[in-house]
Amino acid sequence: MKRFACGDVVPGCDAAFTAADVDGIFAQVAPHAATHGISEVTPELAATVRGHIRDV
Repeated sequence: MKRFACGDVVPGCDAAFTAADVDGIFAQVAPHAATHGISEVTPELAATVRGHIRDV
């Protein structure tokens, strides 16, 4: 299982996502990014998110 805490990238956000794999995390993170005014997950943002995904 994988876990990503949005607050690791966006201070103050308490959203967290758990999925079987990285693709599952991104399937949840992409729509959530819109709540932060982010309409596109750029390669740079994707790399940042990947760097904060943890095994659980």
